Amino acid sequence: MNAVADTSWDADVIVVGGGPVGLSTAFALAHHGVQVRLLEQRRQVLPHSRANNLWARPQELLHAIGLRNALAAQAYRIREVNTLVLGEPVDPVRIADVDSPFPEVLYSGQDVIETTLAEQLQARGVTVERGRRLVGFEQDDDGVTLTVAEVDPDDEERTVGQPQTLHCRYLVAADGGDSLVRRQLGLDFEPERLPHVMNRQVDAKLSWRRATDFDKLWFFYYRKGFCGVLPVWGGHHRLFFLADDEGVPERDPTLEEMQALAREVTGDETLTLTDPVWLTHSRFQHGVAAHYAQGRVLLAGDAGHRNLPNGGQGMNAGLHDAVAAAWRLAMVLQGRAQPVVLDSYDAERGGEHRALDARQRRGFHNSVYRGRLSDAAMSLAAKAVPTISTMIQGTDDWQQLAVAYPDSPLSEDRLTNGLRQLVGSDAVRAGARAPDAPVIAADGRSTRLFDHLYNPDGWTCGWALLAFDGRDDTALPVLQQACRAVQAWPWVRPRLVLSAATPAGDEAAVLLNDLDGVAHAAYGLAGQPPALVLVRPDGHIAFRAPAAEPASLLAYCTRVFKTGGGSAG
Repeated sequence: MNAVADTSWDADVIVVGGGPVGLSTAFALAHHGVQVRLLEQRRQVLPHSRANNLWARPQELLHAIGLRNALAAQAYRIREVNTLVLGEPVDPVRIADVDSPFPEVLYSGQDVIETTLAEQLQARGVTVERGRRLVGFEQDDDGVTLTVAEVDPDDEERTVGQPQTLHCRYLVAADGGDSLVRRQLGLDFEPERLPHVMNRQVDAKLSWRRATDFDKLWFFYYRKGFCGVLPVWGGHHRLFFLADDEGVPERDPTLEEMQALAREVTGDETLTLTDPVWLTHSRFQHGVAAHYAQGRVLLAGDAGHRNLPNGGQGMNAGLHDAVAAAWRLAMVLQGRAQPVVLDSYDAERGGEHRALDARQRRGFHNSVYRGRLSDAAMSLAAKAVPTISTMIQGTDDWQQLAVAYPDSPLSEDRLTNGLRQLVGSDAVRAGARAPDAPVIAADGRSTRLFDHLYNPDGWTCGWALLAFDGRDDTALPVLQQACRAVQAWPWVRPRLVLSAATPAGDEAAVLLNDLDGVAHAAYGLAGQPPALVLVRPDGHIAFRAPAAEPASLLAYCTRVFKTGGGSAG
């Protein structure tokens, strides 16, 4: 169901900030049928690539709202990460060896990403309102009032003319690291500045004696520094050097300086850089807002954090925010959600940003603040630990597939998975990303669970109820009872996942055959009794319980959903 526009509002939701996160938020809201406007201070897309990669999990989320393929059409696909520690190569990381429909990392450029997203948003009927700057806002119990001014065409830091007042029901701030919204909410923070380190960077054409195919990343750990060689859309590579700043001038480097440094670090005296499109330098600070939402205002991406560069996680984390905010706001605006749904945004995304900040800080120190003893230990570890290159950077989950919300107010788990529970595995517990698995449709077609989790039956904010029979050929009646229990909430779409039970042929739920138990195993249900797994619109598990407890499913839905809410949309 599309939200019915109320003429007393200029939009149901106004998004402030037209970077990748703001654009994706606005697109996701439009995908869910929400009336949205997007304001951006800059009159033009900045020409430099800046953030430029998309990991597997954000690709899954973007695919769910119809954005991923347009971005993939202008991106290189990365399959391998090569690392040298003090000149010695370690085992390559096959970064694409993950269980996702989109395992290859996409490398493009932020300018390309923003242009593509704006085009896709325009196709949805939403124009980026450029040259419009938020100068203040107020919120009350009903909505948010924004004061917006036109930006001077000759100086984007100045405004001209009389400010305009806009009214919306909710505001999403994606207005960057210096977010006015964050400051006005009283959520600003003093970032931790990391001393004695500078980044110097160049985007240019690269020639060297290593592969120049655009399907690999290269990382070099050298004395007092860390270097990366990454592809940038348009036939360029980015070379960055995070290193001790002793003796380094406080200015952008020259091409000649970067080439000389690159030759020294990579050990390749033939390395040549030409046709530079960007030379820059920067220093680092990081921190996270205490909350990611307050009242009717939500923060997204850099508006809520200052991010460290290692692992290229910042923009990707913001894309999680975009999708997470959009489906919640859509359900609230469409009268389907209890307050806990929107309240959970801060608990989940704020918590994840704080955890990411801790991982990145650890990885930054491992990569840059090193001495001879730590270098010697790292060299020894590199010979014994194949995943040393990812561990150094603070996480082995670059692809963000392990992002989970076990402590969210939306996560409820009533299952114990035998030995899996005893050894502490939480891979498929409530809050985790719902796994994909091959299944067979009722008509014999091969399909996958992901095809039935996102936008199920055309419901963009649909929740999928997976009813597993646990290889019990008598389980069908109890599964059918559970499916009937959710009929009061038509956006909850039941799927029978049967490995033993024989369907009667007239089930209202979608039938998915799993005779070899692959889907059961993926969900940790092999050898377990029949079970119910409720999956949210963003593909995270919300609820698990034995199928024999439909009352607990009913209680969960009553706590989270309102009744009614109309038809699919």
